[in-house]
Amino acid sequence: MHLCIINGPNLNLVGTRETSIYGSKSMDEIIGEIIEYYSDHHIEYFQSNHEGHIIDKLHDVGFRADGIILNAGAYTHTSIAIADAIKAITSPVIELHISDINKRESYRKVSYIKEVCIHHIIGKGVDGYKEGVEYFLSYNSI
Repeated sequence: MHLCIINGPNLNLVGTRETSIYGSKSMDEIIGEIIEYYSDHHIEYFQSNHEGHIIDKLHDVGFRADGIILNAGAYTHTSIAIADAIKAITSPVIELHISDINKRESYRKVSYIKEVCIHHIIGKGVDGYKEGVEYFLSYNSI
């Protein structure tokens, strides 16, 4: 199975940024553990702080990946363009957030990508990434 994990702005700082919310493991450690654990599958990782780069990556993998796990970060709450990119591709997309966006600032309760994603993993911490992989493994075995 070919999966792609895409992270948006500031997620490159996980492990050093607001550790009470995001934990102390770096994203490289988290993704490295996932890739190692699921070594029978091809898991690609991409992170960008730039909206257009995220859209380009969705276009790049969105017709060949079996699934995409997308933590769009703050772009979740602002980007109709990312929502449109998800609508335009054929690969199914999971919306993921490390923190519970529904228990944070009011503006974080708005998700422009929610309606175009097949599943949502919110507030499960970094374990949500593994849950996303497991979801696709069971989703694609149906």
